[in-house]
Amino acid sequence: MSSHRSVIRNGFVVSMDPDIGEIPNGEVLVEDGVIVEVGQDLGVSDAEEIDATSMIVMPGFVDTHRHTWQTPVRGVLPCCTLDHYFAVMLGSVGGHYRAEDVHVGNYAGALEAINGGVTTLLDWSHINNTPDHSDAAIQGLKDAGIRAIYAHGVPTGGEWWAFSELNHPEDIRRIRDTYFSSDDGLITLALAARAPGNSNFEVAKHDWELARDLGIRISVHVGMRLTTVHVTHVKNMHDLGLLGPDTTYIHCTDSTDEELDLIASTGGTASVAPYVEMLMGHGPPPTGRLLQRGVRPSLSVDVVSSVPGEMFTQMRTALVHERIGAHTDTPDEAFAPTLTHRDVLEFATIEGARACALEDKVGSLTPGKQADIVLLKVDAINTAPMVDPIGTIVVFADTSNVDSVFVAGDAVKRNGQLVDADLKQIFRKLDESRNHILGEGELLPDWAAAPATAV
Repeated sequence: MSSHRSVIRNGFVVSMDPDIGEIPNGEVLVEDGVIVEVGQDLGVSDAEEIDATSMIVMPGFVDTHRHTWQTPVRGVLPCCTLDHYFAVMLGSVGGHYRAEDVHVGNYAGALEAINGGVTTLLDWSHINNTPDHSDAAIQGLKDAGIRAIYAHGVPTGGEWWAFSELNHPEDIRRIRDTYFSSDDGLITLALAARAPGNSNFEVAKHDWELARDLGIRISVHVGMRLTTVHVTHVKNMHDLGLLGPDTTYIHCTDSTDEELDLIASTGGTASVAPYVEMLMGHGPPPTGRLLQRGVRPSLSVDVVSSVPGEMFTQMRTALVHERIGAHTDTPDEAFAPTLTHRDVLEFATIEGARACALEDKVGSLTPGKQADIVLLKVDAINTAPMVDPIGTIVVFADTSNVDSVFVAGDAVKRNGQLVDADLKQIFRKLDESRNHILGEGELLPDWAAAPATAV
């Protein structure tokens, strides 16, 4: 069986590998979906040529926490509090989802991620109202062609979240056997866990044991600030003996210094979602507090019902929040921030890969890793002229600059267009899904419910 070889030429390579660095007029050789060589003038002639002139060649972004299922109700809560979000999304809206709504949500949401240069997505899926909902979520990710970690969560509804006595659904065992008998596929499995406090302590122990019995990673929300609720999720986990390097802690916004120390000492990873954390009032993003303890966080989008689904917003928000936090009370003390644009690009790439235990596969343009590659146009009005390529990515670029995206060497976006995506049909299905979900929840705007008039 013949192999497929391609070489990306004439681009400015931003490898995110410290041993390779940045290479102007660089080349990346890919064979059968794997990066073989990165450098200049590789001397390759027997390969498909991909011209990256006036483009940055970089690893794809890694989003370590996104509720992709919410795509059909995008914008339903653009300026809400966390209390309001829980009441509306988990207390009402999620209960109206059919399996087909989950499918189109995950399919369109994963395509949105790809369109913005996200090649790996942890889909934090707490919409598993029936096994059909779970199957539909997985199929949506597969149909999009993205690399994903499907983090299986509980159904919606308050009975699953308020010191719940309900164990994580055993259907995850069927899902493991049916879809994830191997951990080598493009989509892998994790457990989207409820912290002890959201579930009772015996349930938490059960759920952690379940994940470890299945041999999968755990992703859990901790330290979010809700009105009149005082939580010490991480300390609870410590007291129960649950902490470990197989767990990613999301938000940590109201976690104590002691709790962050516990995460660091047990080898845990962190996912910060700075835009939503400030929008909804989770608390200040803990980026600097984590860094002080040697925990380099990853970045995530979180709720697409309220937040743009790309990483440029997250990187910029993380950068400016942490820097303004270094502001002094008096001009007699110099403003001396330490977080840089390079740091947040690392958070969005290689640190994301580490949080998903995929650092040996993705997150940098390193020989032997999967060819998850983004070509970012810099001959555009918002990016030209380029001086610092990392600064261009973090400070100036947006989704309009994402020219091409490859996942395991396969093109999923080329020349600014998603590959094999019937957008008209997708938009129609999203409209139908929105109308059903929000109609049932009595949240559908009158203009959306009205029949379209002929022009």
